[in-house]
Amino acid sequence: MKRSAGAKTLLFPTPVLMVGTYDQSGKPNLMNAAWGGICCSQPPCVAVSLRKATYSHACIVNRKAFTIGIACESRIAEADCVGIISGRDVDKFAITGLTPVRSELVDAPYAAEFPVVLECRLLHIVEIGLHTQFIGEILDVKADTDVFGDDGQLDIMKIKPLLYDTSHKGYHSVGPLVANAFSVGKGLQLP
Repeated sequence: MKRSAGAKTLLFPTPVLMVGTYDQSGKPNLMNAAWGGICCSQPPCVAVSLRKATYSHACIVNRKAFTIGIACESRIAEADCVGIISGRDVDKFAITGLTPVRSELVDAPYAAEFPVVLECRLLHIVEIGLHTQFIGEILDVKADTDVFGDDGQLDIMKIKPLLYDTSHKGYHSVGPLVANAFSVGKGLQLP
């Protein structure tokens, strides 16, 4: 029997996304966001939802671009820090020691230290309520060479992305492969 937990923002897991933007004066900013993910295959798109009160919200609206860095275990303190403080008040890159890199494709920065980055052109803005959903077309995915596997694809176990537990407000890591998608369920299909 299931027990009600109420209407809450519970989804397991959610990604830990590093949203990179420039403000109106060109200062690079980075924020931690967990309300996001892939939302379309063709064109390839990612969505991230931000509160209007965040500094990054206005930056995305003004610049029509953002980057999404994948937070990783080795940079957990930096990833958490950029979610605690506001870019209105401080230079998050200076405080964390992260290195801002100007995207070659969109008007937004990313942190060199995060192993994977999605460069996104703002495609749609959806007002939902407390949050605004920004849908960005992924123009390119850049990754450190050491997070590619032998098959030439990005390897989740080498990336070591952080996962956010919305229930307990904690960070987790990924575990080993448990089954192959589009394969393990074939044995359950009727002939």
